[in-house]
Amino acid sequence: MIKPIDTVVNKEVLNNAVSRYREKGIIFPTFAQQRNPELIPGRIKDKLKNIGLWDLNPLNLFRITWKNEPKETGGLFGGVNYIELPKQLTGVEARIVLLIGKWFPTGSHKVGAAYGCLAPVITTGQFDPSRHKAVWPSTGNYCRGGAFDSKLMGTESVAILPEEMSEERFTWLRDQIGSEVIATPGCESNVKEIYDKVWEIRRTRPECIIFNQFDEFGNAAWHYNTTGPAIEEVYNKLKSVKSKFASYVSATGSAGTIAAGDYLRNIHPHINVVASEALQCPTLLRNGFGGHRIEGIGDKHVPWIHNVRNTNMITAIDDEDCMRLLRLFNEKEGHDFLETEGIEQEIIDNLHLIGISGIGNLLSAIKTAKYYEYTSDDIIITIATDSADMYQSRISELKEERGLYNEIQAAKDMEKCLYGTQTDNMKELTYNDQKIIHNLKYFTWIEQQEKELEDLNQLWYDREIWPSMFNQVERWDELINDFNEQTGLLK
Repeated sequence: MIKPIDTVVNKEVLNNAVSRYREKGIIFPTFAQQRNPELIPGRIKDKLKNIGLWDLNPLNLFRITWKNEPKETGGLFGGVNYIELPKQLTGVEARIVLLIGKWFPTGSHKVGAAYGCLAPVITTGQFDPSRHKAVWPSTGNYCRGGAFDSKLMGTESVAILPEEMSEERFTWLRDQIGSEVIATPGCESNVKEIYDKVWEIRRTRPECIIFNQFDEFGNAAWHYNTTGPAIEEVYNKLKSVKSKFASYVSATGSAGTIAAGDYLRNIHPHINVVASEALQCPTLLRNGFGGHRIEGIGDKHVPWIHNVRNTNMITAIDDEDCMRLLRLFNEKEGHDFLETEGIEQEIIDNLHLIGISGIGNLLSAIKTAKYYEYTSDDIIITIATDSADMYQSRISELKEERGLYNEIQAAKDMEKCLYGTQTDNMKELTYNDQKIIHNLKYFTWIEQQEKELEDLNQLWYDREIWPSMFNQVERWDELINDFNEQTGLLK
């Protein structure tokens, strides 16, 4: 049966970890502090004033939050980072808002998902940082976040990601982190090849502990307890008397970020939770398969930790639209055209904050607004996991492939990819549709990954399992506080 992580498993391993962190001066932030940085001790904040956002300093664990001050060095904390895009850009009346992941260490919120997986096993004596290696299988940002967290948490890492991912990822992992890097065959949607490598490691390298984001509830629990409240805070800031929180849109990916929808439904039971995926690999929409270029949202299976009962709509986005908008949002000629269209300069200057998967989420939000005929009273909130700063090599490749960008192409891209977004390739889910998607988990997780059929059925029939797995962090904070008390570093 699936159970929460709530007790110390191995006291000897825990003692080894305590000794190691006492020696290295590593303090664990609580999940409450990541959700609300006002709780961080003042002396830690004082030290952060002299530390860069990407520095390999353990105190940057306290910057795993949506509320970092948007600056590269020495920033502290404020409100949640977000951008609201005007109807002149989106073409719809509904208000579309994106939370910005760039201002996390590594430039993506995946450092939070990874922390949600690693911290609980260290503080319960299931992972010895002095001898174990943390293995982070991913299609991109998660393995970067996991490798970064591992470095800050005093242990070695192994990053696994497809060979066709952007060069920036590989270079940073090898040169900056010093992680072992394994490139598996294929592109964003080649998840099974990653799983095959994981099985090889599991059988041959006993020092390696696997943190598979697709089945680690720490991933979803972090988003439920951190991303969910961040979204609610932004909504409360933006709403008026007539406002309605209409929809939350998230790429499925590992199903961590979409778990914020479970949190939000507790507060706004009427919202539509919309799952976005690539049209070139429509796994949820059509049980389909294929390769795609929306980096950060791997496909061809349903993650174990996806609570499909809480998903109301599936949208599929053409990755070609994402690539064209990547140029419109980031090339000078695109910016010049947007200025002639009346887009405010502040908005234009901030479009680089939206990476490829964020563009996909934006297009799904536009489709959702058109499908449900939302008005200016309706607010849709979605996520920019990372920024275009992570995809400069992709922009260079597009220039080489398609030639220099110009105003005519910018006009075509805005008209077709934004204003021309339609309500095709969408599906509003019935109960049976949700169950069909859930049943797809069988083929990955029972047949390939050797999970128990009893557990698969528990995920569908046990109405208490999802709340119990998502609401573990209060207990985890108790364990973290006990751990920090034993190291004595907060005294």
